[in-house]
Amino acid sequence: MRIVGLTGGIASGKSTVSSMFKYNHIPVVDADIIARDVLKKGTGGYKRVVAAFGPDILQDDGQVDRLKLGRIVFSDASKRQILNRLLAPYISSGIFLEILKLWIKGHNVIVLDVPLLFEAKMDKWTKPIVIVWVDPDTQLQRLIERDNSTEEDARNRINAQMSLDLKRSQADIVMDNTGSLEDLQERFREVLLLVKRPLTWTEFWLSRDGALLALLGVVIGVLAVKKIFSIL
Repeated sequence: MRIVGLTGGIASGKSTVSSMFKYNHIPVVDADIIARDVLKKGTGGYKRVVAAFGPDILQDDGQVDRLKLGRIVFSDASKRQILNRLLAPYISSGIFLEILKLWIKGHNVIVLDVPLLFEAKMDKWTKPIVIVWVDPDTQLQRLIERDNSTEEDARNRINAQMSLDLKRSQADIVMDNTGSLEDLQERFREVLLLVKRPLTWTEFWLSRDGALLALLGVVIGVLAVKKIFSIL
């Protein structure tokens, strides 16, 4: 099984690339969706976060106000670390479960879409690692326009993440998204060919089909040995 790591930064265009993979029938495990699920009212993550940050982060319906919580943690590194520490076990478990479901279904290639791929040390699970990169000025301008936020808020959110240049230096494949959507689509077609290339032997043995073949080999071997001993 090939697990492709997809990462980037806020407003870099990672979600657009993630959608391109889905459109081309490559299943995507989206860490942002899992993170939203573990914060839903009544979950273990919800209870721990509310206990740590207080009821002021809740909306009238009792759900976590993600924008309010975001403003708190993006402006305070210590509180951001607390949030990450509280939710990390739930998010990791959710990601593992989704990968397991896709493995059982027999998918040979999946994409693991994680904004904090390197920060969470999940890069060790993935190969190759694809980063969607933009230059700092483009990232800032796109974020301000997308969220209608102030420059200060936008900078706080960008600075709360590992820099795109540092991520770029650790990635296997770089998708430069400073140009047009058409440019990004053209680059994606190149990346798709790399992602869909035949599995290596290691990847094959980690796939469901590889595991079943290995199990079949063991069973045949055991039966053969039994037959030999019965003859002797």
